[in-house]
Amino acid sequence: MNRRLFVKNAALAASAMMVPGRSVSRDRSIRLTILHSNDMHSRIEPMPDDGRRYAGLGGMAQRAAIIKKIRATEENVLLLDAGDIFQGTPYFNFFGGELEFKLMSEMKYDAATIGNHDFDNGIDGLYKMLPHANFPFLCANYDFSGNILHNRFQPYKIFQKDQLNIGVFGLGIELKGLVNDHLSGGTRYLDPIAIAKEMVLELEKKNCHLIICLSHLGYKYSRGKVSDHTLAEQVSGIDLIIGGHTHTFLEMPTLYKNREGHETIINQVGWAGIRLGRIDYVFNRKRSKSVEISSPILIH
Repeated sequence: MNRRLFVKNAALAASAMMVPGRSVSRDRSIRLTILHSNDMHSRIEPMPDDGRRYAGLGGMAQRAAIIKKIRATEENVLLLDAGDIFQGTPYFNFFGGELEFKLMSEMKYDAATIGNHDFDNGIDGLYKMLPHANFPFLCANYDFSGNILHNRFQPYKIFQKDQLNIGVFGLGIELKGLVNDHLSGGTRYLDPIAIAKEMVLELEKKNCHLIICLSHLGYKYSRGKVSDHTLAEQVSGIDLIIGGHTHTFLEMPTLYKNREGHETIINQVGWAGIRLGRIDYVFNRKRSKSVEISSPILIH
């Protein structure tokens, strides 16, 4: 099923799609709602309402209100972020990321991964801010063994939601050319494809019913660089890739089916907290699953 047909079918189904071959019994089901953001870039307040593009949109208070409303109606919610939390407004210049982490903690984020701009104050600056985050950072393909961030991040975490095991792991983009060496502190970049295959095997061994990758690799490139599309093509077993880095505004998530027949959903919601992504999974008693997709939620 190509993306055009996928989007068309999703629209005809009033923004809901049943993944082919995966049945669900509605009367014996568990519903899981996944909310996600990426590339917030220290946008605490809405965009200035001055006629610019995206004027008046975004804002962390506004996002928090929407998340609270969804949590009031959905029992099982995971709130995730795909990196580049830092850099972009004077809030970061003055407070170094403290406010961003505190507000995300107030919103009860479950996990985030690391983006290249999260190194903009160096590993010392990032390390200093970590106590303000009441949620884990997941990154499997950065080797921090040579600096102070060693053992501060987890490669993955398994979340339990109503008898479901949800495995989430993180992948970061290659820092060379994006982050100065003195800021990255000798952090080593490991092949994300090989690491992702290891993560899938590990999470499958731990009986995860859903496997999610928080990716700061970027949505898609014309050539060369590893992207979310590369990941979906070469790694079977990932159910959902929540992406970042390229600031891609997807009107609907992309469904990618690789040569082995595995289907992966890829989603990314732009930048600056203008949109909030939402994807709902429904599991029946035998843990077969369907997925309901919707357009991103505009924050205003």
